[in-house]
Amino acid sequence: MIRLSKYTTLFDTLSIERQANFVLLKIKKMTTQELANRYYDLFQQRQVAEIYQQFYSADIVCTEPEHALAMGVPTVTKGIEAVLAKSKARQEIIAEVHSFFSSEPIVGGDYFSVAMGRDMTLKNGQRLQLAEIAVFGVKDDKIISETFFY
Repeated sequence: MIRLSKYTTLFDTLSIERQANFVLLKIKKMTTQELANRYYDLFQQRQVAEIYQQFYSADIVCTEPEHALAMGVPTVTKGIEAVLAKSKARQEIIAEVHSFFSSEPIVGGDYFSVAMGRDMTLKNGQRLQLAEIAVFGVKDDKIISETFFY
């Protein structure tokens, strides 16, 4: 196995087998625990764009609680483009993030969850402290669903 660094996704999932006159590269399927750990490491570094790029399925389904509608957030968002647009819209109303946290992931089968939150000031001057639980469904090395509870 080749391992270039802790955060290199491509190379730490390859195995090399030497056969007669050629070398066979095999892609190792990640476990849900491995994906969850990588998600956590990247989130701690605030590399959310990298998380979306590496781990989100093109067909991701995001579910928010019903009361999110009062904040102008749709309760169901389908597809990576729509999820990215929703994330961008949220980021555009934030003036400053004072702190953030994420718990280490807890894995059960094809799901993992994290507690996360932020202390931030919006561009309108309002300061908010938000905390939530996020549950992610995983299939074929990709996050296929995310459900938020807050």
